[in-house]
Amino acid sequence: MDWLNYHHLFYFWTVAREGSITAACNRLLLSPPTISAQIRELEEALGEKLFSRSGRGLVLTESGRLAYRYADEIFSLGREFVDAIKGRATGASIQINIGVNDVLPKTIVYRLIEPVFHLPGPVRIECVQGTPAQLLPALAVHDLDLVLSDAPVNPQIRVRAYSHLLGESAITLFAAPRLAARLRKNFPQSLDGAPALLPAPGSALRIAIDKWFESIRVRPQIVAQFEDVALLSVCARNGRGFFAGHTAIEKEIIRDYRVQRIGDMQKYRAQFYAISVERRLRHPALVAITDAARTRLFS
Repeated sequence: MDWLNYHHLFYFWTVAREGSITAACNRLLLSPPTISAQIRELEEALGEKLFSRSGRGLVLTESGRLAYRYADEIFSLGREFVDAIKGRATGASIQINIGVNDVLPKTIVYRLIEPVFHLPGPVRIECVQGTPAQLLPALAVHDLDLVLSDAPVNPQIRVRAYSHLLGESAITLFAAPRLAARLRKNFPQSLDGAPALLPAPGSALRIAIDKWFESIRVRPQIVAQFEDVALLSVCARNGRGFFAGHTAIEKEIIRDYRVQRIGDMQKYRAQFYAISVERRLRHPALVAITDAARTRLFS
């Protein structure tokens, strides 16, 4: 049986967490040659390089990222063990790593993950933003437990994963008060030539918006296109154009963006998915997310 030297692992984990050998030396009060030697011994024992050079710095290799994730869990459990031995109130924390499609509104994301905080015992959530093309490979190698998206898995992304429909929301158009008052008159024909703030091309919401514009034969003036929903909201709040939002969070949009409702995109709806490598979700945090989404947020 191969035995792991946890001293070596701890030095590696510290270097990876601190970002450099120098920073790790300052924390551990050890010399650079000592730490470098310990990491080399760990790499020899594992038969894998854990760091590679990038200019003057170090970056984790693919094996290094895997080792760091396990080391983080190991030393987190070690701290909980010490707390338990000392009689402190503690429980094993629930760890969940979630990838978030960066086109999703943060209010929707929070409402989706919020039930996890109510699970019994401590929880730790790590959220990573990106495009599906960036997030799904990480899901495939178990760096992520779940990906939240506005679309199912694209067959062109060759990842074996399952798309669980969380629910649907109608789509509502909003604008700053003065612009909204003008566009409500003769809606939706009033949108023809009106300034529009749109999501980035290719996103599920943008595809629905473009189809709706075509169906009602209007052509707004596209003022700006955004991948960042937060930046879009700032422009909308300052009256730069109308935008589409999800009716499921209409109250929050009106309150937070200081805008008003114009009208609905009739017959067009947005969908939300939880994507996992499991056909049937078993992780308690993932089950909490899907159950709450279906029974409350998108009921």
